Order: sequence, then structure tokens, then C-alpha cells
Amino acid sequence: MSTHKNGLLLGLDVGTQSLRAALVDRGGRTVACGVAPIETTYPRPTWAEQDSESWWTAARKAVRSAREAAGAGPDDVVGIGLDCTACTVVACEDDGQPLRPALLWMDQRSFREAEEISATGDPVLRYVSGRVSPEWMLPKALWLKRNEPDLYRSAGRVVEGTDWMMHRLTGDWTLSLNHVAVKWNYARPDGGWPLGLLAAVGLDDLPTKWPARIVPLGRGEGRLARFAAEDLGLAMGTPVAQGGIDAYLGMLGMGATRDGDLAVIVGSSTCHLAMSRDGVFGSGAGGCYPDATVEGLYTLEAGQTATGSILDWYRRHFAGAQRIEAERRGVHVFEILDEQAAAVPPGSEGLVVRDDWQGNRSPYKDPLARGAIVGLSLAHGPGHIFRAIYEATACGTRHILEDATRHGLRIDRVFVGGGGARSPLWLRIHADVLQRPIHLAREPEACALGSAMAAAVAAGIYSDFDSAALAMVAIERVVEPNPANAGLYDDLFGRYVDLYAKLNARATPAGS
Repeated sequence: MSTHKNGLLLGLDVGTQSLRAALVDRGGRTVACGVAPIETTYPRPTWAEQDSESWWTAARKAVRSAREAAGAGPDDVVGIGLDCTACTVVACEDDGQPLRPALLWMDQRSFREAEEISATGDPVLRYVSGRVSPEWMLPKALWLKRNEPDLYRSAGRVVEGTDWMMHRLTGDWTLSLNHVAVKWNYARPDGGWPLGLLAAVGLDDLPTKWPARIVPLGRGEGRLARFAAEDLGLAMGTPVAQGGIDAYLGMLGMGATRDGDLAVIVGSSTCHLAMSRDGVFGSGAGGCYPDATVEGLYTLEAGQTATGSILDWYRRHFAGAQRIEAERRGVHVFEILDEQAAAVPPGSEGLVVRDDWQGNRSPYKDPLARGAIVGLSLAHGPGHIFRAIYEATACGTRHILEDATRHGLRIDRVFVGGGGARSPLWLRIHADVLQRPIHLAREPEACALGSAMAAAVAAGIYSDFDSAALAMVAIERVVEPNPANAGLYDDLFGRYVDLYAKLNARATPAGS
């Protein structure tokens, strides 16, 4: 007999470093969560790839782990939602068999193709501040066509990780309106696909490799296929909500749904999302996208390519002593690193870090930018460097927000979620650098909760995202900024911005 009378909602969050499977009740509380790692390979500088099949392997492990922890049977799960990294491009057969490793979202190899597409000046580019990113679908597809022509020609599908996972779950091919509106230059107000742009750069054959059906976020008639049900230990026919971009589901899972709300999702990268009834154009943000999250509204998006991944880079290469201490004390190595960073005063005693390890997404849109640690002395130690990285990521967010507000964006409330929200120090630094209160939802895994909310809508439990958020999202606490640190961080922010200009020839934000 089921121990979960009202059923559970499964949120699948396919991140860069791991896949999380969260079982959530109708009130938005996480009952159990399973996690399985995902490996990334870096064949060359700025390249990043993943094995698509590893996502499904991770899903099998994580879902079964969550079910076991919750004591849930197959029929206890009444709806499934999905979020994945954006612009992770998969070239595969019609049946989903991958032809090569997926080009991960952070892969920057197609920067020349992005420049060529941007140089067309096509009218649809106004939705992306005039420039496409090398992370997106069209540049990556063009790179594949030029550099791996036989593979491109034989590929039945060139899609994103979300589309591939939806196919594995349901057996059907669909496209997510969320993805195509944000990362594929699809614009409903302009008639949909930018066929003129595709023809101008030699990609007029690309739409033949895309599924024809475009489904809004959280909608659709998807049902769990038999083979997927057997793999995951769930019931065949369970409703599957149309999936979308992890950060966008995270925004919903944080409750940032009203005009003036900003969601900052901190993970391997950091994504900034704001909803608006009117488009906000001309900034150095990634773009302003119609119908991307809620039909009839625009979503302004900006982001930092590398934030948590820089911290993980530091952990992997330079935290040997901290790992030993963490093992001795039975805690995670990041707890030791945070303790050392917290012992360092704000401003890291003169250190300034540029967080451009993997290029700059916003506001410069500069894939060739590189990171830097400046101001080192023999008095500095690991805690200084780790804190300076935290401060750099917060300065990057402040730069993005100042650029967007100059172009008309109004920000009333700031929500922070994602894996980075687990660090109290990182949250305090964000509040102090931004000089704004930080709102935190009760459930820390905002992306998985947002996917569970989509599952609730698809299952008919709630009629739309607003009603799902009202029932499932609760603000647990607010981190207030320390006014005593305002002047110090104003100075650090100025040096942070100035350092980019000194290190790079392109020193003007894309939207200026």
C-alpha cells in the first residue's frame, strides 16, 4: 500500500556536474533526493563535452536512489518534470543514438561562427542584444557542419540535451519553446524561425534536423514510455511535462514570478533572470526573450559562464591540505575552504579576481576573455584567494545588474538559489556586494523544485505556474547587506571593472 496518499512529483535536474532527482510533495517540500555524477571532458582549451548516455545512466541511479530513500513505489510518482543545461547540443540518429559527445553549454569553440552570425545584422538579433553567443545552437550547428561535415550530414537530429532527454522519457521528439526562444533565435512576434538568417549563414538545411512540434514549458501530452518506466522503476504513462532550461525552472522554483523580481541561480555558472511585460533591449545581457517562460511575457536573461566551476577548479587543483582536513573532521572540503575564506576580511586584503575563466557571457559577450588573480603578496593564503573568487563572482553579478538597470530594468527583489545558495558566506558576500537583500526559498534545490512544479501543472494538480508557486514555494529567510561594507565593496567593484579594461581590448559592454 502506498505511503504517499496524494502522490509525489519527480523533478529531474540535469546539471553540469550531476543529475538530481527530487521527489516533492504537493506543498513543495522535498521528500527525498537522489544524486548521480556526470563527467565533463575538456579536449582543448574552451572546449567542453559530455556523453549523452551518461545523463540517462545518472537518471536511472538518481531516481532509484530517491525512490528508495522516500519508500515510494512506482505508482506514487504522479508527474515528472525536467530541466537541463541550455545549449548543450546533441547530434544523434533519429532513434536518439548519439553520433559524438554532446557540445556542452560552456563550450566556446564556435566563437568565429557566432561572430559571423552576429555580423549578418538580421532583425531577429535585437532579441539577443545584437550578438549571439558561441554557446548557442546556431553557432554550434554551423561549427559541426563545417568541421565534421560527414557527421552533420548523417545526423537525423541536431537538438539539445532537454530534447534528447524528453525523447528518452517519452519516445517522442519535441522542441521546448523555452529553449528555442532563448538559445535558438526563435521569435514568435517575428513569425517564429529566422529562415533568412539561417539561409544567410548556410544553415537552411538545419530545420530538417529539428523536431516539428514546439511545446511551451510545463505543457504537452508527454507520457512516460514503457522502456523509460522500466529503466527508472516508475509507472508507464506517468505525465511528463515539457522540459526546459535549468535556470528558468530554477526561477520558478524560487518564486521569482512577479514584475520587479530577479532570480540569481548560482551553480557551475550563474544565471540572472527577470520577468517583464515589456521588452528590455540594448543591454549587454544575453537577451530579452518573448514567451520563453510564461506565454505573453518577456524574460530578460544574463549570466556568468564560470562561477561555481571556478571554485571547483580551485578545489581540484589547489585544495589538497583542505581535503585532508575535511577527511579528518568528516565534513565536505568546501566547508573548510569557506571557514578559511570567512576568516579573511572583506576585500581579501587587496586581491582582485576576474572570473572570466571560460570567457565573459555578460555584459561583454567576450568568449576570449580570460581570468586573472591580481595583487598577490606573500601575506596572502588560500583563504584570501577563495574569498576573492567569491567576491569576483558577486562583482560580476553587480556589473550585469547595473548594465541592465541603465537600460530600463526595474529590480525590486533579488532571489538567490541553486547549489551556491548552500554557502552562507557566498550569500553574505552577494548581499554586501550588491547592497541588496537576498531572498532565499525554503527549498535550496530551486531547479528541481521548478521541474516538480512543471510536473504538477502537467499532471493537472495546479492550473498554471502562478498557482503552483503559491502552493509550493515559501521564502524561508532574507540575508540583509551589511552597510559597513558598502564603501569597501564599491571600491572593489570599481577595480574589478577596471581590470577587465586593462586585460582585454574589448572593454565596452555589448549593449552600450
